[in-house]
Amino acid sequence: MSIDKALLDILVCPKCKGAIRLDEDRSGLICDQCRLLYEIRDGIPIMLIDEAKPLEE
Repeated sequence: MSIDKALLDILVCPKCKGAIRLDEDRSGLICDQCRLLYEIRDGIPIMLIDEAKPLEE
């Protein structure tokens, strides 16, 4: 399931308020500054800092 482009354009990282991008397999949103992945479940981005997964270096 894909996320709506208009929604993606207005979402920001809840931690740093910076830009986020869709990851390559379209399963989450990535904040490069915070190095966090926010999962997308059933087409809904889970934008909770406590639910975010740290990206591996």
